[in-house]
Amino acid sequence: MTHVSERNSAGSNGAEDADRQPWSAGSGRTGRKRTSTYADAGVSIEAGDRAVELLKSKVKRTARPEVMGDLGGFAGLFKLNTQKYKSPILASSTDGVGTKLVIAQQLNIHDTIGIDLVAMVVDDLVACGAEPLFLLDYIACGEVVPDKVAEIGAGIADGCRYAGCALLGGETAEHPGVMRPDEYDVSATGVGVVEESEILGAHRVELGDAVIAMRSSGLHSNGYSLVRHVLLGAGRMRLDTVVDDFGGQRTLGEELLTPTKIYAKDCLGLIEETDVRAFSHVTGGGIPGNLCRVLPENMDAVVDRSSWRPQPIFDLIQAKGRIEDNEMEATFNMGVGMFAIVSADDADRAMAYLTGRGIEAWQVGEVIEGNGDVQMVGQYTRG
Repeated sequence: MTHVSERNSAGSNGAEDADRQPWSAGSGRTGRKRTSTYADAGVSIEAGDRAVELLKSKVKRTARPEVMGDLGGFAGLFKLNTQKYKSPILASSTDGVGTKLVIAQQLNIHDTIGIDLVAMVVDDLVACGAEPLFLLDYIACGEVVPDKVAEIGAGIADGCRYAGCALLGGETAEHPGVMRPDEYDVSATGVGVVEESEILGAHRVELGDAVIAMRSSGLHSNGYSLVRHVLLGAGRMRLDTVVDDFGGQRTLGEELLTPTKIYAKDCLGLIEETDVRAFSHVTGGGIPGNLCRVLPENMDAVVDRSSWRPQPIFDLIQAKGRIEDNEMEATFNMGVGMFAIVSADDADRAMAYLTGRGIEAWQVGEVIEGNGDVQMVGQYTRG
Protein backbone atom coordinates (compact mmCIF):
# COMPACT_ATOMS: atom_id res chain seq x y z
CA MET A 1 0.00 0.00 0.00
CA THR A 2 2.11 2.89 1.24
CA HIS A 3 5.67 2.93 -0.01
CA VAL A 4 6.31 6.58 0.90
CA SER A 5 5.58 7.98 4.33
CA GLU A 6 5.86 11.75 4.50
CA ARG A 7 4.04 13.02 7.55
CA ASN A 8 3.11 16.58 8.34
CA SER A 9 2.26 18.24 11.62
CA ALA A 10 0.49 21.44 12.52
CA GLY A 11 0.95 23.16 15.83
CA SER A 12 -0.87 25.79 17.83
CA ASN A 13 -0.35 29.50 17.59
CA GLY A 14 -0.15 32.51 19.86
CA ALA A 15 1.64 32.59 23.22
CA GLU A 16 1.46 28.82 23.58
CA ASP A 17 3.39 28.45 20.34
CA ALA A 18 6.10 30.80 21.54
CA ASP A 19 6.72 28.67 24.60
CA ARG A 20 7.17 25.61 22.42
CA GLN A 21 9.74 27.04 20.03
CA PRO A 22 13.02 25.07 20.10
CA TRP A 23 16.10 26.92 21.34
CA SER A 24 18.50 28.16 18.71
CA ALA A 25 21.57 30.36 18.73
CA GLY A 26 20.63 34.01 18.67
CA SER A 27 17.16 33.37 20.06
CA GLY A 28 17.92 35.50 23.07
CA ARG A 29 17.35 32.60 25.46
CA THR A 30 20.78 32.29 26.97
CA GLY A 31 21.44 29.29 29.15
CA ARG A 32 18.46 27.33 27.79
CA LYS A 33 19.29 24.44 25.49
CA ARG A 34 16.72 21.97 24.26
CA THR A 35 16.50 19.63 21.32
CA SER A 36 13.26 18.52 19.69
CA THR A 37 12.33 15.48 17.64
CA TYR A 38 9.59 14.71 15.15
CA ALA A 39 8.05 12.49 17.83
CA ASP A 40 7.78 15.51 20.13
CA ALA A 41 5.48 17.05 17.51
CA GLY A 42 3.31 13.96 17.53
CA VAL A 43 4.73 12.17 14.49
CA SER A 44 6.13 8.66 14.65
CA ILE A 45 8.19 7.59 11.65
CA GLU A 46 8.65 4.17 13.24
CA ALA A 47 4.87 3.64 13.42
CA GLY A 48 4.54 4.46 9.73
CA ASP A 49 7.30 2.05 8.80
CA ARG A 50 5.68 -0.65 10.92
CA ALA A 51 2.35 -0.13 9.14
CA VAL A 52 4.06 -0.56 5.77
CA GLU A 53 5.71 -3.79 6.91
CA LEU A 54 2.37 -5.18 8.06
CA LEU A 55 0.91 -4.52 4.61
CA LYS A 56 3.62 -5.83 2.32
CA SER A 57 2.26 -9.35 1.97
CA LYS A 58 -1.23 -8.05 1.16
CA VAL A 59 0.10 -5.64 -1.45
CA LYS A 60 2.17 -8.34 -3.16
CA ARG A 61 -1.01 -10.34 -3.75
CA THR A 62 -2.30 -7.54 -5.99
CA ALA A 63 0.73 -7.56 -8.29
CA ARG A 64 0.26 -7.89 -12.03
CA PRO A 65 2.99 -9.00 -14.49
CA GLU A 66 3.42 -5.38 -15.58
CA VAL A 67 4.45 -4.19 -12.11
CA MET A 68 8.17 -3.45 -11.84
CA GLY A 69 10.19 -3.21 -8.65
CA ASP A 70 8.97 -3.50 -5.09
CA LEU A 71 7.60 -1.31 -2.34
CA GLY A 72 9.92 1.37 -1.03
CA GLY A 73 10.76 3.34 -4.15
CA PHE A 74 9.86 6.94 -4.77
CA ALA A 75 7.48 5.99 -7.58
CA GLY A 76 5.57 2.90 -8.62
CA LEU A 77 6.58 1.47 -11.99
CA PHE A 78 4.17 -0.20 -14.41
CA LYS A 79 5.24 -1.42 -17.86
CA LEU A 80 2.33 -0.96 -20.24
CA ASN A 81 2.12 -3.64 -22.92
CA THR A 82 1.77 -1.36 -25.94
CA GLN A 83 1.84 -4.34 -28.32
CA LYS A 84 -1.60 -5.32 -27.02
CA TYR A 85 -3.22 -2.15 -28.39
CA LYS A 86 -3.33 -0.29 -31.69
CA SER A 87 -4.12 3.02 -30.03
CA PRO A 88 -4.12 2.73 -26.22
CA ILE A 89 -5.93 5.43 -24.25
CA LEU A 90 -5.17 5.87 -20.58
CA ALA A 91 -8.12 6.58 -18.27
CA SER A 92 -7.86 7.94 -14.74
CA SER A 93 -10.18 8.42 -11.79
CA THR A 94 -9.85 9.83 -8.27
CA ASP A 95 -12.29 9.43 -5.41
CA GLY A 96 -12.81 8.85 -1.68
CA VAL A 97 -15.60 7.32 0.40
CA GLY A 98 -17.08 10.39 2.05
CA THR A 99 -18.58 10.28 5.52
CA LYS A 100 -19.03 6.51 5.50
CA LEU A 101 -15.66 6.77 7.25
CA VAL A 102 -17.42 8.16 10.32
CA ILE A 103 -19.38 4.91 10.72
CA ALA A 104 -16.19 2.85 10.43
CA GLN A 105 -14.47 5.01 13.04
CA GLN A 106 -17.42 4.84 15.43
CA LEU A 107 -17.55 1.05 15.17
CA ASN A 108 -13.75 0.68 15.14
CA ILE A 109 -14.03 -1.52 12.05
CA HIS A 110 -11.53 -0.55 9.38
CA ASP A 111 -10.98 -3.58 7.12
CA THR A 112 -13.83 -2.91 4.66
CA ILE A 113 -13.59 0.81 4.00
CA GLY A 114 -10.73 0.15 1.59
CA ILE A 115 -13.01 -2.00 -0.56
CA ASP A 116 -15.38 0.95 -0.81
CA LEU A 117 -12.49 3.16 -1.88
CA VAL A 118 -11.36 0.86 -4.67
CA ALA A 119 -14.93 0.37 -5.90
CA MET A 120 -15.53 4.09 -6.24
CA VAL A 121 -12.43 4.44 -8.41
CA VAL A 122 -12.29 1.31 -10.58
CA ASP A 123 -15.99 1.22 -11.42
CA ASP A 124 -15.69 4.76 -12.76
CA LEU A 125 -12.79 3.57 -14.92
CA VAL A 126 -14.64 0.59 -16.32
CA ALA A 127 -17.61 2.79 -17.20
CA CYS A 128 -15.72 3.94 -20.29
CA GLY A 129 -14.59 0.41 -21.06
CA ALA A 130 -11.15 0.75 -19.50
CA GLU A 131 -9.41 -2.11 -17.74
CA PRO A 132 -8.16 -0.90 -14.33
CA LEU A 133 -4.38 -1.35 -14.27
CA PHE A 134 -3.19 0.08 -10.98
CA LEU A 135 -4.22 2.19 -8.02
CA LEU A 136 -2.42 4.60 -5.68
CA ASP A 137 -3.87 5.30 -2.25
CA TYR A 138 -3.61 8.11 0.29
CA ILE A 139 -4.36 7.79 3.99
CA ALA A 140 -4.32 10.85 6.24
CA CYS A 141 -4.68 10.30 9.98
CA GLY A 142 -4.26 12.10 13.26
CA GLU A 143 -2.02 9.33 14.56
CA VAL A 144 -0.48 6.39 12.77
CA VAL A 145 -1.57 3.27 14.62
CA PRO A 146 0.14 0.49 12.65
CA ASP A 147 -2.54 -2.15 13.14
CA LYS A 148 -5.31 0.26 12.15
CA VAL A 149 -3.47 1.49 9.06
CA ALA A 150 -2.78 -2.14 8.17
CA GLU A 151 -6.50 -2.93 8.42
CA ILE A 152 -7.39 -0.02 6.14
CA GLY A 153 -4.67 -1.02 3.69
CA ALA A 154 -5.74 -4.66 3.76
CA GLY A 155 -9.20 -3.61 2.60
CA ILE A 156 -7.68 -1.57 -0.21
CA ALA A 157 -5.56 -4.56 -1.26
CA ASP A 158 -8.61 -6.84 -1.18
CA GLY A 159 -10.51 -4.39 -3.37
CA CYS A 160 -7.66 -4.29 -5.86
CA ARG A 161 -7.63 -8.08 -6.08
CA TYR A 162 -11.39 -8.13 -6.70
CA ALA A 163 -10.91 -5.55 -9.47
CA GLY A 164 -7.83 -7.22 -10.96
CA CYS A 165 -5.65 -4.15 -10.61
CA ALA A 166 -2.32 -3.68 -8.86
CA LEU A 167 -1.90 -1.62 -5.70
CA LEU A 168 1.17 0.17 -6.97
CA GLY A 169 1.92 2.42 -4.03
CA GLY A 170 0.63 5.29 -1.99
CA GLU A 171 1.13 7.56 0.97
CA THR A 172 0.37 7.62 4.67
CA ALA A 173 0.34 11.08 6.22
CA GLU A 174 0.21 11.79 9.94
CA HIS A 175 -1.41 15.14 10.83
CA PRO A 176 -1.30 15.77 14.59
CA GLY A 177 -3.02 19.01 15.50
CA VAL A 178 -5.10 18.89 12.31
CA MET A 179 -6.96 15.64 12.90
CA ARG A 180 -7.86 13.89 16.14
CA PRO A 181 -5.77 10.79 16.89
CA ASP A 182 -8.67 8.48 15.98
CA GLU A 183 -9.59 10.32 12.77
CA TYR A 184 -8.51 9.41 9.25
CA ASP A 185 -9.51 10.01 5.67
CA VAL A 186 -8.73 8.03 2.53
CA SER A 187 -8.59 8.68 -1.19
CA ALA A 188 -7.21 6.91 -4.22
CA THR A 189 -6.35 7.44 -7.86
CA GLY A 190 -6.64 4.67 -10.41
CA VAL A 191 -5.34 4.34 -13.97
CA GLY A 192 -6.76 2.10 -16.65
CA VAL A 193 -6.38 1.55 -20.39
CA VAL A 194 -8.82 1.10 -23.25
CA GLU A 195 -8.44 0.75 -27.00
CA GLU A 196 -9.44 4.06 -28.55
CA SER A 197 -11.91 2.45 -30.94
CA GLU A 198 -13.59 0.60 -28.04
CA ILE A 199 -14.27 3.50 -25.69
CA LEU A 200 -17.82 3.22 -24.38
CA GLY A 201 -20.24 6.10 -23.93
CA ALA A 202 -23.15 8.09 -25.30
CA HIS A 203 -21.70 8.10 -28.82
CA ARG A 204 -22.38 4.35 -29.08
CA VAL A 205 -25.94 4.30 -27.71
CA GLU A 206 -28.71 3.60 -30.22
CA LEU A 207 -32.50 3.75 -30.22
CA GLY A 208 -34.05 0.54 -28.93
CA ASP A 209 -31.03 -0.46 -26.83
CA ALA A 210 -31.82 -2.36 -23.64
CA VAL A 211 -31.02 -0.90 -20.21
CA ILE A 212 -29.79 -3.62 -17.84
CA ALA A 213 -29.55 -3.05 -14.07
CA MET A 214 -27.01 -4.69 -11.75
CA ARG A 215 -28.06 -4.90 -8.13
CA SER A 216 -26.12 -2.95 -5.54
CA SER A 217 -24.94 -4.39 -2.24
CA GLY A 218 -26.77 -1.60 -0.40
CA LEU A 219 -25.98 2.06 0.08
CA HIS A 220 -22.48 1.71 -1.38
CA SER A 221 -20.59 4.93 -0.50
CA ASN A 222 -22.94 7.82 -1.18
CA GLY A 223 -25.43 9.79 0.85
CA TYR A 224 -23.97 9.02 4.27
CA SER A 225 -24.24 12.57 5.54
CA LEU A 226 -28.01 12.34 5.04
CA VAL A 227 -28.06 8.79 6.45
CA ARG A 228 -26.29 9.85 9.63
CA HIS A 229 -28.56 12.88 9.97
CA VAL A 230 -31.87 11.00 9.72
CA LEU A 231 -30.92 7.72 11.43
CA LEU A 232 -28.30 8.57 14.04
CA GLY A 233 -29.27 12.21 14.57
CA ALA A 234 -32.97 12.96 14.35
CA GLY A 235 -33.86 9.25 14.35
CA ARG A 236 -31.82 8.57 17.49
CA MET A 237 -30.95 5.05 16.35
CA ARG A 238 -27.89 3.22 17.63
CA LEU A 239 -25.41 1.44 15.39
CA ASP A 240 -25.79 -1.73 17.46
CA THR A 241 -29.58 -1.77 16.99
CA VAL A 242 -30.77 -5.02 15.41
CA VAL A 243 -33.17 -4.25 12.55
CA ASP A 244 -35.54 -7.14 11.84
CA ASP A 245 -36.05 -6.14 8.21
CA PHE A 246 -32.32 -6.61 7.54
CA GLY A 247 -32.57 -10.31 8.45
CA GLY A 248 -30.22 -12.61 10.34
CA GLN A 249 -29.95 -10.44 13.47
CA ARG A 250 -28.13 -7.84 11.41
CA THR A 251 -27.39 -4.53 13.10
CA LEU A 252 -27.72 -1.07 11.65
CA GLY A 253 -23.95 -0.64 11.83
CA GLU A 254 -23.32 -3.84 9.90
CA GLU A 255 -25.75 -2.74 7.20
CA LEU A 256 -24.21 0.70 6.90
CA LEU A 257 -20.70 -0.75 6.58
CA THR A 258 -21.63 -3.25 3.86
CA PRO A 259 -18.81 -2.87 1.30
CA THR A 260 -19.54 -1.33 -2.08
CA LYS A 261 -19.91 -3.87 -4.85
CA ILE A 262 -17.02 -3.93 -7.32
CA TYR A 263 -18.27 -4.59 -10.86
CA ALA A 264 -15.03 -4.09 -12.81
CA LYS A 265 -14.34 -7.71 -13.80
CA ASP A 266 -18.03 -8.37 -14.47
CA CYS A 267 -18.26 -5.37 -16.79
CA LEU A 268 -15.05 -6.23 -18.64
CA GLY A 269 -16.33 -9.76 -19.17
CA LEU A 270 -19.67 -8.44 -20.38
CA ILE A 271 -17.86 -6.36 -23.00
CA GLU A 272 -16.25 -9.54 -24.33
CA GLU A 273 -19.55 -11.44 -24.39
CA THR A 274 -22.04 -8.86 -25.70
CA ASP A 275 -22.39 -5.62 -27.62
CA VAL A 276 -22.12 -3.13 -24.77
CA ARG A 277 -22.78 0.49 -25.68
CA ALA A 278 -22.22 2.15 -22.29
CA PHE A 279 -22.01 1.64 -18.54
CA SER A 280 -23.31 3.99 -15.87
CA HIS A 281 -21.83 3.74 -12.37
CA VAL A 282 -24.53 4.87 -9.94
CA THR A 283 -22.92 7.08 -7.29
CA GLY A 284 -23.77 10.57 -6.02
CA GLY A 285 -26.72 11.90 -8.00
CA GLY A 286 -28.52 8.57 -7.97
CA ILE A 287 -30.01 6.81 -10.97
CA PRO A 288 -31.26 9.85 -12.96
CA GLY A 289 -28.13 11.88 -12.30
CA ASN A 290 -25.75 9.18 -13.53
CA LEU A 291 -27.62 7.34 -16.25
CA CYS A 292 -28.21 10.57 -18.17
CA ARG A 293 -24.42 10.99 -18.45
CA VAL A 294 -24.28 8.20 -21.06
CA LEU A 295 -27.28 9.26 -23.14
CA PRO A 296 -27.12 11.13 -26.46
CA GLU A 297 -28.87 14.51 -26.52
CA ASN A 298 -31.68 13.13 -28.70
CA MET A 299 -32.44 10.02 -26.66
CA ASP A 300 -33.98 9.18 -23.28
CA ALA A 301 -33.71 6.09 -21.11
CA VAL A 302 -36.89 4.67 -19.60
CA VAL A 303 -36.37 3.05 -16.17
CA ASP A 304 -39.28 1.04 -14.76
CA ARG A 305 -39.16 1.16 -10.96
CA SER A 306 -41.62 -1.74 -10.69
CA SER A 307 -38.98 -4.14 -12.03
CA TRP A 308 -37.16 -4.32 -8.69
CA ARG A 309 -37.41 -3.81 -4.94
CA PRO A 310 -34.85 -1.58 -3.22
CA GLN A 311 -33.20 -3.05 -0.12
CA PRO A 312 -34.91 -2.40 3.25
CA ILE A 313 -32.24 0.14 4.26
CA PHE A 314 -33.69 2.58 1.72
CA ASP A 315 -37.19 2.19 3.16
CA LEU A 316 -35.84 2.80 6.66
CA ILE A 317 -34.00 5.96 5.64
CA GLN A 318 -37.00 7.35 3.76
CA ALA A 319 -39.45 6.61 6.59
CA LYS A 320 -37.24 7.95 9.38
CA GLY A 321 -36.33 11.11 7.48
CA ARG A 322 -39.68 11.65 5.78
CA ILE A 323 -37.72 12.08 2.57
CA GLU A 324 -39.50 12.77 -0.72
CA ASP A 325 -39.14 10.20 -3.52
CA ASN A 326 -37.24 12.56 -5.80
CA GLU A 327 -34.75 13.37 -3.02
CA MET A 328 -34.13 9.67 -2.40
CA GLU A 329 -33.50 9.04 -6.09
CA ALA A 330 -31.20 12.05 -6.36
CA THR A 331 -29.10 10.86 -3.41
CA PHE A 332 -29.03 7.05 -3.30
CA ASN A 333 -28.61 4.20 -5.77
CA MET A 334 -31.96 2.68 -4.68
CA GLY A 335 -30.65 -0.85 -5.20
CA VAL A 336 -28.87 -0.45 -8.56
CA GLY A 337 -25.10 0.00 -8.53
CA MET A 338 -24.36 -0.19 -12.24
CA PHE A 339 -26.30 0.04 -15.50
CA ALA A 340 -25.29 -1.51 -18.80
CA ILE A 341 -26.79 -0.30 -22.05
CA VAL A 342 -26.55 -3.12 -24.59
CA SER A 343 -28.03 -3.84 -27.98
CA ALA A 344 -31.59 -5.18 -27.74
CA ASP A 345 -30.51 -8.44 -29.38
CA ASP A 346 -27.97 -9.04 -26.60
CA ALA A 347 -30.22 -8.24 -23.61
CA ASP A 348 -30.98 -11.85 -22.67
CA ARG A 349 -27.37 -12.89 -23.19
CA ALA A 350 -26.15 -10.02 -21.01
CA MET A 351 -28.47 -10.94 -18.14
CA ALA A 352 -27.55 -14.61 -18.40
CA TYR A 353 -23.85 -13.79 -18.32
CA LEU A 354 -24.15 -11.53 -15.28
CA THR A 355 -26.34 -14.04 -13.46
CA GLY A 356 -23.72 -16.69 -14.11
CA ARG A 357 -21.18 -14.46 -12.37
CA GLY A 358 -23.42 -14.11 -9.33
CA ILE A 359 -24.74 -10.65 -10.22
CA GLU A 360 -28.48 -10.10 -9.90
CA ALA A 361 -29.36 -8.42 -13.17
CA TRP A 362 -32.58 -7.53 -14.95
CA GLN A 363 -33.84 -5.34 -17.78
CA VAL A 364 -35.29 -2.10 -16.40
CA GLY A 365 -36.14 -0.38 -19.65
CA GLU A 366 -34.94 0.79 -23.03
CA VAL A 367 -33.57 3.75 -24.95
CA ILE A 368 -36.18 5.86 -26.79
CA GLU A 369 -36.29 9.18 -28.61
CA GLY A 370 -35.99 12.14 -26.27
CA ASN A 371 -33.78 14.90 -24.95
CA GLY A 372 -31.04 13.11 -23.00
CA ASP A 373 -33.19 12.53 -19.91
CA VAL A 374 -34.01 9.57 -17.69
CA GLN A 375 -37.71 8.79 -17.42
CA MET A 376 -38.44 7.08 -14.12
CA VAL A 377 -41.81 5.31 -14.46
CA GLY A 378 -43.88 3.00 -12.27
CA GLN A 379 -43.51 2.43 -8.53
CA TYR A 380 -40.96 0.37 -6.63
CA THR A 381 -42.01 -3.09 -5.52
CA ARG A 382 -42.64 -3.02 -1.76
CA GLY A 383 -43.25 -5.64 0.91
